Amino acid sequence: MAALGVAEAVAAPHPAEGAETAEAVELSRALSRLLPGLEADSKPGRRRALEALRRALEEPGPAADPTAFQGPWARLLLPRLLRCLSDPAEGCRALAVHLLDLGLRRAARPRDALPRLLPALAARLAGPVPARRPPEACEELRLALVQLLGLAVDLCGAALAPHLDDALRALRCSLLDPFAAVRRESCSCAAALAQATPDHFHMQSESLIGPLMQTISHQHWKVRVAAIEATGAVIHFGNGKSVDDVLSHFAQRLFDDVPQVRRAVASVVGGWLLCLRDRYSFFHKLIPLLLSSLNDEVPEVRQLAASLWEDVGLQWQKENEEDLKDKLDFAPPTPPHYPPHERRPVLGCRELVFRNLSKILPALCHDITDWVVGTRVKSAQLLPVLLLHAEDHATQHLEVVLRTLFQACTDEEAAVVQSCTRSAELVGTFVSPEVFLKLILSTLKKTPSASGLLVLASAMRGCPREALQPHLAAIATELAQAHICQASENDLYLERLLLCVQALVSVCHEDCGVASLQLLDVLLTIVALAGATGLRDKAQETMDSLAMVEGVSSCQDLYRKHIGPLLERVTASHLDWTAHSPELLQFSVIVAQSGPALGEALPHVVPTLRACLQPSQDPQMRLKLFSILSTVLLRATDTINSQGQFPSYLETVTKDILAPNLQWHAGRTAAAIRTAAVSCLWALTSSEVLSAEQIRDVQETLMPQVLTTLEEDSKMTRLISCRIINTFLKTSGGMTDPEKLIRIYPEVLKEGSGLFPDLLVRETEAVIHKHRSATYCEQLLQHVQAVPATQ
Repeated sequence: MAALGVAEAVAAPHPAEGAETAEAVELSRALSRLLPGLEADSKPGRRRALEALRRALEEPGPAADPTAFQGPWARLLLPRLLRCLSDPAEGCRALAVHLLDLGLRRAARPRDALPRLLPALAARLAGPVPARRPPEACEELRLALVQLLGLAVDLCGAALAPHLDDALRALRCSLLDPFAAVRRESCSCAAALAQATPDHFHMQSESLIGPLMQTISHQHWKVRVAAIEATGAVIHFGNGKSVDDVLSHFAQRLFDDVPQVRRAVASVVGGWLLCLRDRYSFFHKLIPLLLSSLNDEVPEVRQLAASLWEDVGLQWQKENEEDLKDKLDFAPPTPPHYPPHERRPVLGCRELVFRNLSKILPALCHDITDWVVGTRVKSAQLLPVLLLHAEDHATQHLEVVLRTLFQACTDEEAAVVQSCTRSAELVGTFVSPEVFLKLILSTLKKTPSASGLLVLASAMRGCPREALQPHLAAIATELAQAHICQASENDLYLERLLLCVQALVSVCHEDCGVASLQLLDVLLTIVALAGATGLRDKAQETMDSLAMVEGVSSCQDLYRKHIGPLLERVTASHLDWTAHSPELLQFSVIVAQSGPALGEALPHVVPTLRACLQPSQDPQMRLKLFSILSTVLLRATDTINSQGQFPSYLETVTKDILAPNLQWHAGRTAAAIRTAAVSCLWALTSSEVLSAEQIRDVQETLMPQVLTTLEEDSKMTRLISCRIINTFLKTSGGMTDPEKLIRIYPEVLKEGSGLFPDLLVRETEAVIHKHRSATYCEQLLQHVQAVPATQ
């Protein structure tokens, strides 16, 4: 009966087709002999029939003529092959799909098959209702069906418009297929469908956005690339409002580890900026995506983004030529202080950024403090790109930008801080220093912070010398204020403070002479408060640089130039110093590092030491000062006595400084102070600054206190005291008063006979020789014998 039906179909051509050619009739008869096998009950029988049909279509003959093939294909072959798509046997379904592919390619009018083909494909890929699993269970067959749908799109083009519902229903499911190859093919098919039917596609394009956005994060990078490209085509030829739905997903793909994915984002976004119908409405949303790719780690992506962005700017410039006529005709030259190694964007690009900056900045400033590290890094990298385009137009947004930089420069990520530093440099390049200094310095005055100092240093580093010079003194004066330079002892804060000084010196060079005192004051504070040796070394190098621009040979010459005002400021509050006072640390640095200049400042130094080394002062502070004083006394000729004026202060040093601190007081701290004072006295007596007569004056004043220190628990103290007495005795040259020697001899014999017995013998002999008196000798002998034998 089936064969009879086929024969009747062959004998009665379709009224719309008219009379068939002889080749068509022959092909119909050949097919009529094979088609009944498709109705066989057995799977092998149906498969043999399908393979016979494949051979018949692939072999040269009437089937090779599209005109002759069209009638039998549409009337006989297509309906039966579509029914075979539901065959229980997977092999039969695969052969049916292959034959449908051959038929579409061979037919003269493939669009005639769409009314039956599209519903059948949708039924196999999506089913009558949305389901979790497609009716077609085989992955390879689903891929073949999607490829067949793509072939129909390629061959039929706009003729698919009446069948968009079926095509989109199939794609919505295949875009979410578990098989990655099906998803990739579906993305390509969706893009082709959008391009083929633009007049009708825009009304239904939004239905594909959801599946595409679920596919855009697929684990296979090739699928992600296909989804991004398909989204670009779907929105380009569809509803532009869908841009809002995909922006966040595209932004996430900028963090993709695969460069091809990031390249696809740049390509699609650039295409939208060039060709999207509603692109003017989305400039402020799309520009950040494309500009973010300018900082991509892969050169190819950067070059593509730069090329697309320039094309966008030139196109917009051409479209708005009337509005830009004055700027184009009277364009100012590139600023002389434009950042080196940076290519200035074309006018259209600069204008696009400037006109959309007010819409871009709020979101960017929010993202730059996001909790996700990658978001902060990307946002921070985008900010300098925007500022480079905005140039001096950034002034009107400066408050927002600086507030963001203050916060972002506290980030733990070095990449974020580096980008923000670059942004601050661009602020200094394009914005008047009068404007940015007012905002930055007022913030530092209220709340000094390491991030604020970094922003200030970076802005000054980017500022032209001639623009910064008028403000140099004001900046240095503000930095030297205690509420800024002494605000923190944290090394990071001090390092940022040092950056400010380095920026001023490197930018202004010789102009720094008007503020060298203030800059030296800041550097002095950094050296005094720094905990890290490396930071102190950097500050010392900056002092040398400052000395060089000042025209002096070394930092010691710089100290000589300013030591008076420096000490006057530092010692103004010396009565209130403690061991932790910044002024004490600064004073110590000046005394230790000023070298010969210290000899010119004795009117400031000695009274300060006298006041701070009284027994009523902080013990820890006194220990520090004694240590510093001992150090300079050991090099007295090159430091404290460089002008030969120190001996005139000798009485103050011995009576008002050393004598009170050599007095015995209970406690370990008091003992430590006595040790420090003895060490200082030893440095004084051994420095070769004092004459013999002056040493005898010191002996006259301090010998009783030195003798008491021979009974200290500290071995070091006793040793130093013995050496001091040794010096006293050497200096006396046999002129020691017998009564005094009698008092000294037993004390020294107890503690120091092992150190210098010969000296004691010689001194005693000299005194005896001078006073040839039996009574005196007998008295001295009695004192010596009174010393215990164990000594």
